[in-house]
Amino acid sequence: MLYAFGFERIGVVVSDLYFIDPDPSPGQETPERGVRLELRIFERGELTGSIYSARPITIGRPLWRVDLLQDANAAPNTFDRTHHHPDFDGWNPSPRVFIEDLSTDPLRWLTGKLSDVSSLLKETSISQDQISAQDAEGLRTAAPEITDTVRRLLERVWSGELGRPTDDTGSGAVTSMRASWL
Repeated sequence: MLYAFGFERIGVVVSDLYFIDPDPSPGQETPERGVRLELRIFERGELTGSIYSARPITIGRPLWRVDLLQDANAAPNTFDRTHHHPDFDGWNPSPRVFIEDLSTDPLRWLTGKLSDVSSLLKETSISQDQISAQDAEGLRTAAPEITDTVRRLLERVWSGELGRPTDDTGSGAVTSMRASWL
């Protein structure tokens, strides 16, 4: 499932995620599931037909990522692998950054980050010229709705409806998988 919130030049995309890392870090050898949120560049294309035609929309490169993940075999709401990636090198994220507040109360932490864009910018390599005042205000205003979307997706992951593997992983033959829009 994919949700998108577009503002002026940036937007937020949110998706459920099931992940098997072929080269896991110690303590993270089992599959992960949860919700991924990314701050991305958005572009509005030119109309290709009449004034009534559909507008092309491009969801471009990521600027910042939050992964509300946990061991896929753990009880719901553990957030034992919840982290964020404060920077990207092109399309590749920086290493995982684990923060106690993020694992303890991820939805509150997320709302705080989306509501305080100037603080978010200080922690990342995102330049001020990439986020306009309209983008910052849009994020602040939409933060509760975005967080509610993340909460609802997490509930669907925990119920087993979303954030599931795409193949039979019970045989142990699958060593790498990412089932997600993001």
